[in-house]
Amino acid sequence: MRRNNIYPESVLFGIWVAVLFLFSGCIKDVVPSDAITTDVLTSTTEGLTDAVNGAYALFKDHVAFNGTQDDNNMYLRQYFQMSDFASDDITCAQVTEDPLFYSFSYARVPTQTNARYFWYISYKIINDCNTVIAAVEKKPSADPAIQQLLGECYFLRAFCHFNLVRFFAQPYTIDKAAPGVILRTSTSTPAEKARSTVAEVYQQVIADAQEGASLMNQPRGVTFASKEAAWALLSRVYLYEEANDSCIDYATKVINSGKFTLSTATAYPTLFANAAQNAATIFCIGFTSKEDYGKFGSIASMIYSDGNSGWGEEFASESLRDLMKAHPEDIRWKYIVPLHDDNGNIVTKNGIETYYITKFSFQNGSPTLSSPVMFRLAEMYLNRAEAYAKLGKTKEALDDLDMIRENRGLENSLYNGTLPQGVTALSAVLQERRIELAFEGHRVFDVFRNKMALDRTYWGYHLPGLKETDINLSQKPTGYANMILQPTDPRIIYYIPIDEIQTNPLCTQNP
Repeated sequence: MRRNNIYPESVLFGIWVAVLFLFSGCIKDVVPSDAITTDVLTSTTEGLTDAVNGAYALFKDHVAFNGTQDDNNMYLRQYFQMSDFASDDITCAQVTEDPLFYSFSYARVPTQTNARYFWYISYKIINDCNTVIAAVEKKPSADPAIQQLLGECYFLRAFCHFNLVRFFAQPYTIDKAAPGVILRTSTSTPAEKARSTVAEVYQQVIADAQEGASLMNQPRGVTFASKEAAWALLSRVYLYEEANDSCIDYATKVINSGKFTLSTATAYPTLFANAAQNAATIFCIGFTSKEDYGKFGSIASMIYSDGNSGWGEEFASESLRDLMKAHPEDIRWKYIVPLHDDNGNIVTKNGIETYYITKFSFQNGSPTLSSPVMFRLAEMYLNRAEAYAKLGKTKEALDDLDMIRENRGLENSLYNGTLPQGVTALSAVLQERRIELAFEGHRVFDVFRNKMALDRTYWGYHLPGLKETDINLSQKPTGYANMILQPTDPRIIYYIPIDEIQTNPLCTQNP
C-alpha cells in the first residue's frame, strides 16, 4: 500500500540538523554534486556543469528526508499533488492516509510530509544555485558557457522561490503585503530569517529571472533553462501580479522568438510523451528510461494505471469533463481515458467513475514515464490572452484563443473576434486555460488569484464523511462541506512546515 507517515510535532524537533545542512553554503547529499567545493566548481567548465546539472536532478530525485528515502518524495510529484489535487480538475476516489489527501480535503497541517518535503527540496535547489552563483562571482568569467550556467542558476532560484510563494503565501492579488516565504539569495543567508512579504518575493523572482535571461545565450536544450524559459517565467509572474502590459511583453518575446510552434491537432496527443523533442516545449524536466520510477514514486502512477502501473485512485473530475462535453471533437480529450468493463460501462472505484489522465505517461512507451513540461508555447498565448482581456482588448484576447483552438480540432468553433452571448472575454480565456493546461499545476492558482471561488460540487472523497452508498451519479451532491472554497479562505495556502517553524524562530506560521 502507498502510505506516508504523518508525524506528530513532538517527534519532529530532532530533524533540525538536517534542516541546518540546507543552509550550510555548500552542496550536500546530492549526486552528481555531492562534496563539490567552491574550488572544484571554479576550476573547470565541466565541474561547473556537473554542479548545475545536480540542481536539476533535485527536481526528480528521491532525496533522503527526515532520515529516510521515500519513493513518494520527489519535487515534481509533490508539486502536482499540492496544486492539481487541490483544484477542481481531479477527484479522489477514496480516503487515504497518504499526505496527498490533505490537498483534496484542505485539512492541512504543519506536519504533512508532502509539503514538508517540497519546502525542504526547494530550498536545497536554491542553496545549490546560490553555491554556484557564489563560486562563479568569486572568479568572474566572460566565457559564454559559464555565463549560461550562471543564468540557469538565477532562473532556477527564481522558479523555486516563485513556486514556494504560490503554495505557502496569499496570492499577490489578494494581499501582496502578507507574509511570503523566506528569501535565500546567498550562501551566507542566516538560517534564522523572517519571511519576506509576498511583494518582496515577487520582486526578487523578477530580478532573478531578468538576470538569468540576460546571461543565457548558449542554450543547452529544452531540458535546461534558457533565455526564453526566463521570459516565460516572467510572463507568468507578471500575469499573477496583474502587471498586464509586462505579461504581454514577455509572452510576445517568447512567441516571436521563432523557436517554438504550437502542436497541431495531429501532434498534440503525443506532445507530453515526447516533450523534450516537441517544438511547443519551452522547458521541461528531462527524465530518461533509467529514471522511470514505475508504480512506486512516478507522477503517472497517481492518475493512471494500465492495470498494474498505477494506484488508480485519482481521476479527471466530473466538473472538468462537463466543461469539455460541449466539444467531443476537442483533441484534448485524448488525455482523459475512461476505464470500461467488459460490458462497455465505466468502471467505478468506491462509487467514483474512473477517468484516467495520461499527460505523464508513454514516453518511450512506458505508462509511468514522462518529462514533465514546466513551460510551453500555448501558455504564452493564454497568458497574453488573459492580460489582453483584463486590459479590455477583447479581439486580441480572442485571436490568441483561436490560435490554440484551431490546433485542437476546434477550427469550426473559433471566436473570430466575437464573444458568444453572456460570455466575457476573461471567462472565455479562463475556460480555455483550464482545458488546455489541465493537470499541469495551474488551475488552483488561476482560480484564487482571480479572486474566484473554487467550486467542487461533484462526487469525490474531498467531501467529508462521504460514503459510497451516498453517491448518486445522476445528481449533484448537496449539504457537504468543502464544495465551495472562497479565495479569502486561509486554507487555500499550506502551513509553513513544522521543521522551519521549530528551527527558525523568526519564521511566522500561517493562520
